[in-house]
Amino acid sequence: MASDYNDVLQKLCHHLKQFTGPDAEITPETDLINQLAIDSVKLLNLIMEIEDEFDISVPINALADVQTVHELATLIHQIRTANK
Repeated sequence: MASDYNDVLQKLCHHLKQFTGPDAEITPETDLINQLAIDSVKLLNLIMEIEDEFDISVPINALADVQTVHELATLIHQIRTANK
C-alpha cells in the first residue's frame, strides 16, 4: 500500500511541476496555495489531469480541506483504493 501511495505522490509531483516550473521544490509538506501559487483555475486543471491519469473522479468538495501535496496525494490514494 505504501508503494501505491508513493506512486501517487510521484505522479502528482510530476503534474505539479507542469504548473509551477521545473525549478520548484515540491515535497509532501509543500503548501499548494502559499508555496506553489496554485489558484482555483490551476487546481481544476490539475484535478482534470489527475482524474485522467488515475481514472478516478475527485469530488470538488473534497478539495476544501486540501492544503499540502501530501493531503492531495492522500485524497487521490483514498479515492483510488475505494474504486478498486
